[in-house]
Amino acid sequence: MLAAELFERTGFEVMFRALHVVVGIAWIGLLYYFNVVQVPAFAELEPAQRSAAIDKIANRALWWFRWAAAATVVMGVLILGIQDPFGAGSDKTGFSTDYWGTIRGTGILTGILLGFTMFLNVWLIIWPKQKIVIANARNVLAGGEADPNAAAAGRAALLASRTNTFFSFAMIWFMVSTSFVDGLGFGTNDGILGYWIVVLVLWAVLEAFGTGMIGGTAPSTLRWWEETHLRTIAAGVVLWIVFLILWLLLLNP
Repeated sequence: MLAAELFERTGFEVMFRALHVVVGIAWIGLLYYFNVVQVPAFAELEPAQRSAAIDKIANRALWWFRWAAAATVVMGVLILGIQDPFGAGSDKTGFSTDYWGTIRGTGILTGILLGFTMFLNVWLIIWPKQKIVIANARNVLAGGEADPNAAAAGRAALLASRTNTFFSFAMIWFMVSTSFVDGLGFGTNDGILGYWIVVLVLWAVLEAFGTGMIGGTAPSTLRWWEETHLRTIAAGVVLWIVFLILWLLLLNP
């Protein structure tokens, strides 16, 4: 009986959720490793040591990092496509606009916005820029000349990685905790439009400045929160609190 239930809608949802959690832990765990451990440690190495570490360590870690990010998104999409968010045996799924219009659905959608932004940063900025850094490290190890573009590429990848760390605290809370907060229910609220206007403006501005799309990638007071990993962590906690307050105000306008 139990084996048969595993191949029903609820069983698949449970399996997808379990995989979503596992690959998500791998993705965010490596994100924190890069920012808290690797970047500060590599900065203390001699150039030859750093090149060797980039080739042997960073290259492997980035493989798991980018594919864990992709797997997390895929599992999330599968969950949305199969779950019944109302838990009442309806034919609705997580893609239902009826769900997105609820307070709980708004919370999950906020997490999806931040998570998908982080995924795009991995594949469109971090990995392409890190390929330049890795190629340069291998070329230097082989006795070749250093690529003058490598430093700028590394800086762009660093900013995108710190932006992801900055977003990650709010993303994790909305993705994991929203469903477990007592008393949420599935009510709607007239404050949803105002909530999304504020959240989308904050998201767009912080993503643009954080990754250097606006203002370039040189050190700047416009992104003071990303110049050290400790500032990024502190600022990320503040952003999470701001988003949480906005969301709670949505519940009690």
